[in-house]
Amino acid sequence: MSEQVNVQDAKTRLSELLARVERGEEIIIARGGSPIARLSALQAAPMRELGFVPGGSIPASFSDPLSADELALWGGA
Repeated sequence: MSEQVNVQDAKTRLSELLARVERGEEIIIARGGSPIARLSALQAAPMRELGFVPGGSIPASFSDPLSADELALWGGA
């Protein structure tokens, strides 16, 4: 999905828009609401492989809520 931005907005947010393009998004640049250019990556963003660390399996309890003691260690309540 692409987003359309006006020229002034694109000039103001160019770094942010380029970062989004690097992640695979496409940006349409418009003047007065009329599309005039497409900002897209020169190369497709590489697919990131999850779990690539050898022996790095994620335990089933990974997403379980932290206990009160564990929260306290992290500075939580």
